[in-house]
Amino acid sequence: MKHILLPTDFSENSWNAITYAIKLFKNEKCVFHLLNTYTPVIYHVEYVLGYPAQFGLGDAVRNTSQENLKELVERISIEFPNNPNHKFETLARFDTLISGIKEFLNKHKTHIIVMGTKGATGAKEVLFGSNTVNVFNEIKYPVLAIPSDFEYENPLEILFPTDLEANYKDTQLSLLKEIAKSHNSRINAMHVSTGYELTEEQISKKQELETLFKDNSYLFHDLRSMNVDEAINEFQIKTKTNMLVMINNKHSFFENLFFQSKVKQIGFHLHIPFLVIPSAH
Repeated sequence: MKHILLPTDFSENSWNAITYAIKLFKNEKCVFHLLNTYTPVIYHVEYVLGYPAQFGLGDAVRNTSQENLKELVERISIEFPNNPNHKFETLARFDTLISGIKEFLNKHKTHIIVMGTKGATGAKEVLFGSNTVNVFNEIKYPVLAIPSDFEYENPLEILFPTDLEANYKDTQLSLLKEIAKSHNSRINAMHVSTGYELTEEQISKKQELETLFKDNSYLFHDLRSMNVDEAINEFQIKTKTNMLVMINNKHSFFENLFFQSKVKQIGFHLHIPFLVIPSAH
C-alpha cells in the first residue's frame, strides 16, 4: 500500500498534480492524503503559530479549508470513479506549507509527495515557484513536481542525469524502479562530460547503476562537455522524455542548477514532471 501526500491550495495547478498522481498510480493500492495548510494573511505567521489559541482565530478559515477539501474529494470521485485501489484522506492544518508537510511526515508513513509547480506569468514554460524549491530543499522525501499545464502521459522515457558521484542505494532508487516497471519505461541515465576521463570511482558508480537497474530497460548516455541544463534540453529534443529524475546530492550539479541563484529563485525551465530523490546518507 503506497501512501502519497498531495499538498493542495485548491488551484488548478494543484488539481493538475493530483490528477497526474491518480493516473500514475492507477494500478496500485494507494492512500492519497490531501493536505491543505492555511495561515490567515493578516497575522504575523511566526507569532500566530506560537500563540494561536489567544486569537480564537482559524475557525472560519479552517471551516473553509475543510469544506474545500470535501469538495475536492467529491470532484475526484466524479472524475475518477470506481477505482477500488484508491482511498482519499484529508487534512486541514493551520500551518505554513513546509512546517505542515514536516509535521505530516513525522506522523504518517509516506512514500512520495506530488505537488504542482507555479507557472511563470505570461510565459509558456514553467518556472518553479519558491514553494516547490523550498520543498525540494527542506524535505528529505521523494518529491514529484508537475508543471501547471502538463497533460498526463505515461512516463515511457525517463531521463536520469547523474554526475556519478552520489551514493546510490537500492532503497533510494526503488520508487524510480517501480514507476519504470509498472509503465514499461526506459530509464536513460545521462552523464555530462567535464572534459576529463571518468575516475575509477565514477566507473565503479556507473557499474553500480547498471546492477541496480538490471531488471529495468536501461541505457547509459555519455554526453560531450556542456552545461547540464543544456544537455537535458538537448536530450529532450532528440528523445521524447516524459519524466526527469534527479538525486538531490549535496554539492552536486543539482544544487548548482537549482540553488545558486537567490535572485531568480530558480533558473531552469521544465515542461515535464520532475522527480527529486533525496541523497542516501
